[in-house]
Amino acid sequence: MKDFLIETFAHHRLLIVFLHVLSAVIWVGGMIAIRFAAHQSMQLITDPKLRLERASYTLKRLFMIVWPFVIVLIITAVLMAVGFQFRSAAMDANGTVINDYMMSIYNTVHIKEAIWIIMTLNLAVMTFRRNKADIALRNGNIEEAKNILGMISKYMVPVNITLSVIAIFIGVVLRDVH
Repeated sequence: MKDFLIETFAHHRLLIVFLHVLSAVIWVGGMIAIRFAAHQSMQLITDPKLRLERASYTLKRLFMIVWPFVIVLIITAVLMAVGFQFRSAAMDANGTVINDYMMSIYNTVHIKEAIWIIMTLNLAVMTFRRNKADIALRNGNIEEAKNILGMISKYMVPVNITLSVIAIFIGVVLRDVH
């Protein structure tokens, strides 16, 4: 499997890196647009139920757009992590460190992967919570929907935006290695 991933990366490196960056741009850009543009304009809707319905629908559309790119991002991350052969540059077949600098780079790759995984889990929880808010809205429980959607907009989306900026910076650092 490792050889297949390395060979795939070697033959499609440019496309894989492009898809990885594009996926990150769409995911992060979508979150920024929702949080700093759409969220602000939603506040102008005076009817609380309508405002929450629009917010829920907007998040639903964002999540439908973003999820396929999240999957592409994860697949391309694996291809790049294996394809760049960070591990073999850092340690031998027995797991003994052979290059301290490359070991730090290899560890940095894992940090970046962990950040994207945390973001993906956060996105999954946001998707679940948005669906729960939608049910609350259909049942006429506006206060519950407001609390659920408020948590997403005030905390969960900003956490993912912050983590994504860190991951992108790490990606730029890693890009400089090769």
